[in-house]
Amino acid sequence: MRTLLNIIWLVLSGFWLFLGYMFAGVILCVLIVTIPWGIASFRIGIYTLWPFGREVVDHPRSGVFSFLGNVVWVILAGWWLAIGHILSGLALCLTIIGIPLGIANFKLVPVSLMPLGKEIVEKRRGGQFDRAADSVAR
Repeated sequence: MRTLLNIIWLVLSGFWLFLGYMFAGVILCVLIVTIPWGIASFRIGIYTLWPFGREVVDHPRSGVFSFLGNVVWVILAGWWLAIGHILSGLALCLTIIGIPLGIANFKLVPVSLMPLGKEIVEKRRGGQFDRAADSVAR
């Protein structure tokens, strides 16, 4: 089911959102000072390309620098990427088949606004996260 949802997602909105994140990442990397935000944009862009079966969790060691970095991110790129998710989610919710994909778009809005201090992990079949479970076990 995840693969089917990912394929439909890719065709209807994932590819276009991916291009938006890649464009933002290239612009941020060209500015040199903002390379860390460009890398975050690439990371989220790849997640946006194929999101089902993965989850975004808080990084346990993020702190005040992640918060300050997120403020810079919102100013540079986050607000218009979030608007892209909202518009895409609204358009997808107009069809019955697109409602789950629209909801997934709305779930990506907080990540598009505040990506630093987050980690993308694979879901286990039991609902647990691979890396999160491993880090708790250590």
